[in-house]
Amino acid sequence: MDTLNYTTYFTLDGHVDLENHRYLYFIITFTVYIMIICFNSVIISVIYRNKCLHKPMYIFIAALLSNALFGATAFYPKLLTDLLAEEQIISYRVCLLQAFFLYTYGLSEFTLLSAMAYDRYVSICKPLQYVTVIKMFTVKMLIFLSWFVPCCEMGIAFILTSKLQLCNNKLNRIYCNYYSIVKLSCGETSLNNFFGLFIVSLSSLPPVIFIVYSYIRILAVCFKNSKDFRKKTLQTCLPHLLILIIYAVTVGFDIYNNRIESKQIPHIFTMIISVIFLVITPIVNPIIYGLKLQEIFNSVRTMISCQRRVCAFI
Repeated sequence: MDTLNYTTYFTLDGHVDLENHRYLYFIITFTVYIMIICFNSVIISVIYRNKCLHKPMYIFIAALLSNALFGATAFYPKLLTDLLAEEQIISYRVCLLQAFFLYTYGLSEFTLLSAMAYDRYVSICKPLQYVTVIKMFTVKMLIFLSWFVPCCEMGIAFILTSKLQLCNNKLNRIYCNYYSIVKLSCGETSLNNFFGLFIVSLSSLPPVIFIVYSYIRILAVCFKNSKDFRKKTLQTCLPHLLILIIYAVTVGFDIYNNRIESKQIPHIFTMIISVIFLVITPIVNPIIYGLKLQEIFNSVRTMISCQRRVCAFI
């Protein structure tokens, strides 16, 4: 039987009604991509340029937003090209690489969020130990592991998927993901399915459980302290918790939809679910942190005021 090993590309069949709305989709997608780049870059730049923000909490935020830029860059340029192309195709190896980058982004997001929860937990529940526990070396190591471990996990998935014999080259998606590729196989895929579920469970459930535990402890401490303490604590913790909920729900929908693929769900709704974690989270993250954390908000406002004065002077 001929397999995809003898061909060089996939066809992305997930696009909906491109002939009639091609340019509208392109404008919307391009606008979203530019917003993601601008919003995240502004907050990262503010944290980088202000030494008063060179603290663990803000460094973790910068790492989280950098991860969002990484994920967006793995997704949007190819999508924008496809929206204007007559055929939506992608080479076999590039498809595997795109899946590698997107999954690495997704798994790193959970790990970074759990590292941020650990930072808040120590800061609020064990303040006297914070300086000795959360050192700059610890911060750098946690960020490194947040990217290195998912890269290793996805490297194994890349190898397992690349060895499959495929009977079809049509992906019912607008981007590449490993499970969609695995479903095209005409051979045994139990190892791939088991490893995929194992990695998703290992990379999402422990971080979520740890974050929930951390916030239970944090809330317990809040109720024992003054109103001002509760207000300050919630101001720094609520953005993180809100972002976790948004990300976990959108990713959960995508994983469920990707594995079930019910024919009762309209295709366009399925496609929206599959990209929502690549649209909502990268835009919402910098907005929430920029508005809710006073130090970042003040720094952004100062930077904008300086830019206006420079433009007025010119």
